[in-house]
Amino acid sequence: MYCQWLADQQVRDFVQSCRAREVLFHLDLPVGVHPQGYDAWREQRLFAPGATVGAPPDLFFSEGQNWGFTPLQPQRLRQSHYAYVLNYLRFQMAHCQILRIDHIMGLHRLYWIPPGASPQQGVYVNYPAEEFYALLSLESHRHQLLIVGENLGTVPPQVNRAMARHRIRKTYVLQFAQSSDPRRAIQLPPPCSVATLNTHDTPAFAAHWRGDDIDERAAMGLIRKSEVQQEQRLRRRKNRALTAFLKRHGLLKKSMTNTGSVIEACLRWLAQSRAETVLINLEDLWQETRRQNTPGTAGPPNWRRKARFCLEQICQSPALRKTLLEINRLRRR
Repeated sequence: MYCQWLADQQVRDFVQSCRAREVLFHLDLPVGVHPQGYDAWREQRLFAPGATVGAPPDLFFSEGQNWGFTPLQPQRLRQSHYAYVLNYLRFQMAHCQILRIDHIMGLHRLYWIPPGASPQQGVYVNYPAEEFYALLSLESHRHQLLIVGENLGTVPPQVNRAMARHRIRKTYVLQFAQSSDPRRAIQLPPPCSVATLNTHDTPAFAAHWRGDDIDERAAMGLIRKSEVQQEQRLRRRKNRALTAFLKRHGLLKKSMTNTGSVIEACLRWLAQSRAETVLINLEDLWQETRRQNTPGTAGPPNWRRKARFCLEQICQSPALRKTLLEINRLRRR
């Protein structure tokens, strides 16, 4: 309880500092909680013990994924008048001005994996999506904040339609928008979106540019070794198309094709786009190649790697400061 009190004090002080500087504080609402954590113990009636949540096999994860947390039972949530949902929404919204809903497809359905089963043996369980959207709409209006949905991965069409109807911002990831066609090297971000180079579930941009993630997927058995060269060739074609696109738009000099220059050019392009918000991963600015998280895996490496630089070093870096000021200038135009 003492640690919780300290954390609460630090967050409140930080939020006050953000508001004084007119900076929007952004929080992430996870799709689930630890099965041995406080929520699962306190609200035992609402959870489905034994089952876990994940994702079925797809092109990126041929074996499927098991995220390890226990799903909530939709009927029990309704019977309790969504008291638990309202509690965690109000707690998060009291501290931020932008709230990102992780795996927003979970408002519609979640992939349940029975006890002892593999991710290939799960089943989708539907949730009362419109009731969840009603809660989000009411509480976001009361707290005067923006809602962003992570609509990435296997996204049923009704999810994007519901997000548009309720004016929930979409997520645009440049890595997923690349094409090997030089005429359409990159898909434009929609106006009501949060645009970024990558997410916490994708490789850092420098690693993506080098194709490190392809070797990782091969090492994990997600693609056959015979497919690695084909995937690497496709990645190089996409990179060449992106480089040519940035040069045509005057964002990248012909003589500059190194990774750092491409990252800065991509950020300038996003800053000039129609996207409502541009989100920058600071680690991309110093061309970090190590992941913070590798989906489909579990163990100590995920979420435990320290940043290469401390906050004071980041704030005092002339190069990083110059890039961020340039992006901020372009966004204000």
